[in-house]
Amino acid sequence: MSTMAVPDIAVAPVDEGFWTRSRKVGLTLLGLGLLSAVLFGALATDQQARFTLSDDAAGAALEINGTIGAILFGIITIAAGAALLAGVPKRWFLPVLGVGLVGFVLSFLCWQVSAAPAGQNFMPLVNIIRGTFILALPLIFGALAGVLCERSGVVNVAIEGQLLMGAFSGALFGSLSGSVWVGLVAAALGGAFISLLLAVFAIRYLVDQVVMGIVLNLLAVGVTGFLYERLMQTDAAKYNSAPRFSNWEIPLLKDIPVLGPALFRGNIFLYVGLLLVLVIHIGLFRTRWGLRTRSVGEHPIAADTLGVKVLRVRYRNVLLAGVVAGIGGASYTLALYSFTKNMIGGKGFIALAALIFGRWNPTGALLAALFFGFADQLATYLGAISSSIPSQFLAMLPYLATILAVAGLVGRVRAPAADGKPYIKG
Repeated sequence: MSTMAVPDIAVAPVDEGFWTRSRKVGLTLLGLGLLSAVLFGALATDQQARFTLSDDAAGAALEINGTIGAILFGIITIAAGAALLAGVPKRWFLPVLGVGLVGFVLSFLCWQVSAAPAGQNFMPLVNIIRGTFILALPLIFGALAGVLCERSGVVNVAIEGQLLMGAFSGALFGSLSGSVWVGLVAAALGGAFISLLLAVFAIRYLVDQVVMGIVLNLLAVGVTGFLYERLMQTDAAKYNSAPRFSNWEIPLLKDIPVLGPALFRGNIFLYVGLLLVLVIHIGLFRTRWGLRTRSVGEHPIAADTLGVKVLRVRYRNVLLAGVVAGIGGASYTLALYSFTKNMIGGKGFIALAALIFGRWNPTGALLAALFFGFADQLATYLGAISSSIPSQFLAMLPYLATILAVAGLVGRVRAPAADGKPYIKG
């Protein structure tokens, strides 16, 4: 038998020309900076914009003249845009982009805070940070569930359903048992139930994973909505009055200015969410389990050849993702609210966007979730100070931020190579 050597073919990198991604983003930042300096500067007032280091108007504060602040931070955004437009080393892209975005947001806030009615022209930073983390919690858990699935090669569009089933199960069984811990376990099992269906149909029966995720979301909405109307609406005291986790204060850390009251006087879901980010990050990139998970998500045939049980890894990680998302759903009903019909309201899809924005990395997903959580909290704050911006626009602000972030800031991203591709053992 003769063999034929196949020469290596060098693949030339794609030439983007002058308008690289960095320069396009720089041009966008330049436009935002001009908008900030000119428009926000003109609309701002000469009142002091106060950013208090507490959860109310009292105490120490950072103050700046509204007009001067709006123009100054607009100029900073212009400078960041000009730097990207001129061309900066690749390692400086994200830091410069971050400076530009922060400058734009601060310019906007100087306008809004200084133009607020008398007595409301302050922003309590402790409340803003605390609210950002609270609103980001379901996104953090949902995005981590997506990381676990998609790093294993299974597309998880069912995050919405996992969160919703977790919230419902936590409320129902927490109410029946009178125990937050029973509710928490039930929430984890509720999320795992949706994941089990995803795993069986996507891995065992090779159903299209995106279609299956959408079907499972509709199933969760239908089942929880039906049971809500039949049980919770008819007897809320019995079926929808779950106890709540109280806040846990961490000694010493709780006394750190600004961050202490915001982060270290929170409930169990905040601590568990941040701990899971650390654990999953270390697990994925520093352990044998993580190496096997990533190999199954990138090249399952090679992993199988080396003795990795591909299907077993996928089943296990998809179920684990459901547990994580279910706990995220419980952060609604065992800490903040009573269960209401379809209460997740699209947060699962924002979590999916955070997963993509974070480039399938637990730490990146956390930062993306905080970005979206801040957009949500900012909408709430602007409504509280009677902002001149229409309330309808404020309500869509988190979703608009999601679209802009994924479409404009992420650029080209590469999902795990085997993501969404069923594996059939030969």
